[in-house]
This record gives sequence, structure tokens and C-alpha cells, in this order.
Amino acid sequence: MSDKKTPLRLAGVIRESIVDGPGIRMTVFVQGCPHHCKGCHNQHTWDFEGGYMSSVERVLEEAAKDKLLRGVTLSGGEPFTQAKALTVLAKGARAMGLNVFCYTGYTFEQLYEQFDKHPEFRELLEQCDWLVDGRFIEEEMSLMLHFRGSRNQRILDVPKSLEQGRAVLSDIN
Repeated sequence: MSDKKTPLRLAGVIRESIVDGPGIRMTVFVQGCPHHCKGCHNQHTWDFEGGYMSSVERVLEEAAKDKLLRGVTLSGGEPFTQAKALTVLAKGARAMGLNVFCYTGYTFEQLYEQFDKHPEFRELLEQCDWLVDGRFIEEEMSLMLHFRGSRNQRILDVPKSLEQGRAVLSDIN
């Protein structure tokens, strides 16, 4: 089986979004989330058995049809529960000239500390341009935030964060 045939459990795909990162993007919502944040607006993505099966290949084929896309956003659910498949997706998107924006309920530090145990976390981060990290906290919610839901969440420059071994804020904050 080629890497692009890799299965994905999805909650859904928005073919064109302007609220999930810079520019017009395809947003891929993975199914399954361990965080269960109070006030989550994607509670339907929590069940690891819910959603539907698709493939990296199918998602990339849809992205290739839209010449207006600037990037792909990985959301959920929790993208790092399907890090291997999403790494293949992110590599394919980058090969098409698209950037990659990713949301996670984990902090960068939590992911970084798990690199030895879960090398797929590093592999996925290496394909990302930006990361919104941290759980959604309902009491910290603000509609004035750019591309994030609560004030505790950060938009990180992933290449700089990996290079420096610490969270580095992005200039799109």
C-alpha cells in the first residue's frame, strides 16, 4: 500500500475556510479526542469510533482541485492521535506548495517531551508551519482572538520552535 492510501478517520472536511489559519485553506477535522474540553464546539469529534473512514489520497485529491487554497489545516478531534497518517497528508500538501496549520490540545512542551516515546509527533510537527497549542479553556474564551478560541492557547512558529527546542510565538498572533 502506498503512503497516500493511508487510512484516516475523519469527522469532516471543510473545502474552503478563512477562519482556520491564514488565507483560504482546506480544514481536515480528524475523529477522536482524549481531551474533552468543557465548552468544546467540536464535541461530535470526541468518539474514536465515530466519523467515517477516508484516505490521505482522497483528501489530497480534493485539495489539488482547488487552485485558491493556500494551505491545509489539521483540526479535530486531536490530530496527534493520527500523527502518522497526518504526516503523510502534510507532506503531500507541502509537495503541492501548501502550508500546514495544526491545532492540538497538547502544549508544544508536552509533545516535545514525548518525542522519544512517540517519534511520529516530531515527524508531524516537522511538516507544520504553525501550531495552535493547548486545551480550549471555556473561562479563557474570547471571540477577539485570531485563529484560536481561548487566551491560554498560543500560535507557534513550528520550525523555529523545533530549532530552538522551546515554544516560539508566531508573528501571526
